[in-house]
Amino acid sequence: MSRLFELAVRKKYRFPFRGQISVEDLWDLSITNLDSVFKTLNKEKKQSEEESLLSVKSEADKEVENKIEIVKYIVAVKQAEAAERISAKEKAQRKQKIAAIIERKQDEELESKSIEELMKIIED
Repeated sequence: MSRLFELAVRKKYRFPFRGQISVEDLWDLSITNLDSVFKTLNKEKKQSEEESLLSVKSEADKEVENKIEIVKYIVAVKQAEAAERISAKEKAQRKQKIAAIIERKQDEELESKSIEELMKIIED
C-alpha cells in the first residue's frame, strides 16, 4: 500500500471532488464524500472497460484502478478509527458506571456501621 501512495504522490494523482483534490485532501473527507469519489472513479473504470476491445490496460486504466484502491484503503482506515472511537467511548462509559456503583457500595458500607465505628474512623 505504501508503494501505491508513493506512486500517487509522484504522479500527482488528482481525484474528482468539487473540482480536483490531492491524495492528502482525501483524508479530510467524510466517508460519504469518499464514497462519492469512489462512485465517480468506478464510473470512469466501467466506461474505459466498455469502450475498449483490447484486453491490454492503458496507463489511464491503471491509474484509475490505483485511485480506487487508495480511496478504498482510506475508507477502511476511517471506518476502523470510527469503530475504535465507539469502542473507547463504550469502555469509558462502562468504567464510569462501575466507579459509580463502587462509590454507592462504599456509601452503603459506611451507612451500615455503628456510631462508635464511624467515630473511630473519624478519629483515625
